[in-house]
Amino acid sequence: MALIHQATLRPTKLELLATWLPGRAWYTGPAGEVLRVGTFRFDDPAGEVGIETLLVRVGDGPVHQVPLTYRDAPLADDDDYLLGTTEHSVLGKRWIYDGTGDPVYAAALAGAILGNTGQAEEFTQVDGRLERREPSMSIASSATGGAEVPAVGAVQRVAEGDPTLIVTDTVELSVIRRLEAGTALAGTVLTGAWPGQATPMPLASATLRNSAESPS
Repeated sequence: MALIHQATLRPTKLELLATWLPGRAWYTGPAGEVLRVGTFRFDDPAGEVGIETLLVRVGDGPVHQVPLTYRDAPLADDDDYLLGTTEHSVLGKRWIYDGTGDPVYAAALAGAILGNTGQAEEFTQVDGRLERREPSMSIASSATGGAEVPAVGAVQRVAEGDPTLIVTDTVELSVIRRLEAGTALAGTVLTGAWPGQATPMPLASATLRNSAESPS
């Protein structure tokens, strides 16, 4: 479950992205105001890290996928993936990272793809009670539900590009950055659909390492 606070952020996530995106080699859109197309979240079992994937575009440019993690303290030796910090009116200072360099995101993505765990339910607190918020998009995995997911430890290597490759001890994950028709991924695949895109599009994939077979 993801609890969404009714709060203000300074700067906002989209403002941070407007500065950060043009410097990415895989980004092919113009510079300018970043617009949110859709989002989905994963649960952190420890309840410490916020995990949110944003689909964004600038103007009439292509839709890009940007997974983010939100932390209450810096992630050691991960400055290359830091977008910046923001002041959250409820939670205080938050460090915002490109999720592809965060082991908590890697583990959550592997679970969503190989274990078909889906996205986190989102709730907001209104007048002291929790109200469920309808998701802005849907995701689905090609894996069989309930499949065993290997433990995902530290991120060994990240190969920037499109797709971005995340290598861990047990799983290799590919995250598509520019979402467009005709993109194909090997392994077990996570797809998504959002307003204006009714046909599911590939978002990411996972393959097991050490010659193990991925559930599908």
